[in-house]
Amino acid sequence: MDEYVQFIKRIGIVGIANILISLSGLIFIPIITKNFSTADYGVWAQVNTLVALVPNIVNLGLPYTMVRFLAAEKDKEIIKQSFYSMMLLVLCSTMIMILIFSIFSNQIANALFDGNMQIMAIVTAISFFACINLMLLSYFRTFQKISFYSAFLVLQTYIGVGLCIVLTLMNYPLEVVVLGLLSGYLLVFIAMAILIIRELGFTTKFKSLSDELKFAIPTIPNNVSSWVVDSSDKFVIGIVIGSAAVGCYSPGYALGSILLMFLTPFAVLLPAVLPEYFEKGDMGKVNTFLTYSMKYFLLITIPAAVGMSLLSKPLLYVLTTEIIANQGYMITPLVALGAIFMGIYGIVNNIIILEKKTTILGYIWISVAILNIILNIIAVPYIGIYGAGISTFVCYFFAFAVTLIYSKKYADLPFDLKSLVKILIASTIMGIFVKLANPNGIINILIVIVIAVIIYFAALLLLKGIDKKEINLVKSMI
Repeated sequence: MDEYVQFIKRIGIVGIANILISLSGLIFIPIITKNFSTADYGVWAQVNTLVALVPNIVNLGLPYTMVRFLAAEKDKEIIKQSFYSMMLLVLCSTMIMILIFSIFSNQIANALFDGNMQIMAIVTAISFFACINLMLLSYFRTFQKISFYSAFLVLQTYIGVGLCIVLTLMNYPLEVVVLGLLSGYLLVFIAMAILIIRELGFTTKFKSLSDELKFAIPTIPNNVSSWVVDSSDKFVIGIVIGSAAVGCYSPGYALGSILLMFLTPFAVLLPAVLPEYFEKGDMGKVNTFLTYSMKYFLLITIPAAVGMSLLSKPLLYVLTTEIIANQGYMITPLVALGAIFMGIYGIVNNIIILEKKTTILGYIWISVAILNIILNIIAVPYIGIYGAGISTFVCYFFAFAVTLIYSKKYADLPFDLKSLVKILIASTIMGIFVKLANPNGIINILIVIVIAVIIYFAALLLLKGIDKKEINLVKSMI
């Protein structure tokens, strides 16, 4: 019981961190959309999209590999040599990325940033620190230093966004506002580097990474392809329709994708926790962790998807402009439903990863990426931003379905069907209330959300969707 309590505590810490990070984006949306044009907001969205892409390629799959290979390692000398060897390799690949960005800077700036070369230069610097910081964060994740991991993630976000808010309110141009993002990455890089160097020291000995790269390289298509599904739609919309359309699409997408923040704690912790039990042959523990993770993820995200979909339009009226709200609110339910399937995938794929069958995931995500690009190219010119939303949902579902088929070959799937039915019933009851309430204005929306949460958990308790053992587990955690 103690190990499950510890696991849930860590889930809670990472979960709170990701809620704070998601809120930072929602806080900034009304500020930037009401102080800049819709096209400028579209450029801002493209900045964040590109910064999200670069580490997926440049880091060569090594952040996740560090977790898989070093989580159970106890020899400090092996840890030191492996860590610095990975860091050196990522540093080299990052320098190659900077060179490529420098050569093609004009083309990238014209395609994504309306030709703004200053923004291109700043994005190059941010991308450098995004790659290095991801490796440093993976160190804390690998050795389950979750408080440090979560604190640095939150600081990186809030230092940057906080300065961006100040610069926006002081009426600085967009390129100066984008410069604010760099501050968060730079300051957190310094803090993390100091802590890790103090703990590990330096070394002049490096090790061969042949085994690690055999595991890591197949994950690159997975990482890039998942980015393609998550973000390339904005690139296609920007190229086909323009930056203003990206500005209309992004807030609705952001609301729906908030649900993915509930996956992050499980995606962070399960790969660090499961290998130890798997290597010991204790599949009972592995299945228990996966089953609990699946239940708790669905218990939160299904009602959240229902509520977010029904409240999308009034929320966008509060957070953005009337034009954005009227054009973008239907994107939220498509992305929210897709996010649930993506979350299920994110838990189930641990079965494949434990078996070190990462090549399978690579093939799945290459297929998903190709499907996403084809669907976007076909749909966006004809039905606009809604075509991109439909494409996102279809691709999330495809990744979910194929991964389930492959995972069944190696282990039982971690679904509690009785609990799922009860969650769906309780979410439906809550959704009926939200639909009838139909709130307008931030105060009314907040009141309806609070009442809806109470209705949902009351219905879940009456349906016995949460048992006494789980209630006692939460009590012991607290």
